[in-house]
Amino acid sequence: MSMDPVLQTEIIDARAGAFMLDPEQAAAAGRALHDRYVTADPFPHIILDNFIDQDLLRSLLGEWPTSGEHSRYDRDQERLKFEWQPIQLRTPRLRNFLAEMISVPMLHFLQELTGIQKLIADPHFKGGGLHETRTGGHLGVHADFNIHRDMNVLRRINLLIYLNDDWQPDWNGALELWSRDMRRKVHSALPVMGRAVIFNTDLDSYHGVPDPVACPPDRARRSIALYYYTAPNSGLETVPDRTTVFKPRPGSPDKTDWQVKRRHLIADWLPPAVYRALRSKPKV
Repeated sequence: MSMDPVLQTEIIDARAGAFMLDPEQAAAAGRALHDRYVTADPFPHIILDNFIDQDLLRSLLGEWPTSGEHSRYDRDQERLKFEWQPIQLRTPRLRNFLAEMISVPMLHFLQELTGIQKLIADPHFKGGGLHETRTGGHLGVHADFNIHRDMNVLRRINLLIYLNDDWQPDWNGALELWSRDMRRKVHSALPVMGRAVIFNTDLDSYHGVPDPVACPPDRARRSIALYYYTAPNSGLETVPDRTTVFKPRPGSPDKTDWQVKRRHLIADWLPPAVYRALRSKPKV
């Protein structure tokens, strides 16, 4: 029995592969899956089949790069892994897809799903974008880097989307999720077409593709990797909290905004922890 994709897509231009996500539908989908996500073992995560329209995903494969500028990893910990960021792509479908994956509707979905608010998308796609692991390649079990130095933000969420039709179990390539003490493998998800895996990226969110990929030489394990961040609260404590500041012109009838001036005075003199608590207190 077929089921609707988790995220609904509206095609804008079929020829170019341009589409958009609906923010309300995306948020509702995230809310419906929230409890399942936050209670998952060994850390908050979810494995979703038919995450997004599979025909849309298949259309991306016609533009999948086979050469050109890219990153390559070939060492004991990660072997025969290739990576392309959007800036290295010249094809409309892939560029549009990656852009929509960091759009406001996607942030709405992920915030509702994970309960992590104020998520920030990464326009640099640092470490993300298109991933391909070829025959014999692997990615050891690991926990990801946690700070995006170009933006000074903390990594919070991974979203992996797979694009592999008819992937066979004996080809390996499954994403493994391990317990926080690295004593047991808790989940193993094959990279089948349309499947997505989303999980919190804490310092002990261990995952990887440790068994060498054994697909035929003319195939490869392909995925799209997207990472989302939040700004650290402590990094803002030394920055004055300001809203829009209006200034009266000298000798004019412009009025001073005393309400804003009072707010800024309070923000400057109260301890940061007390002020944040007051700001977050619900209004009645």
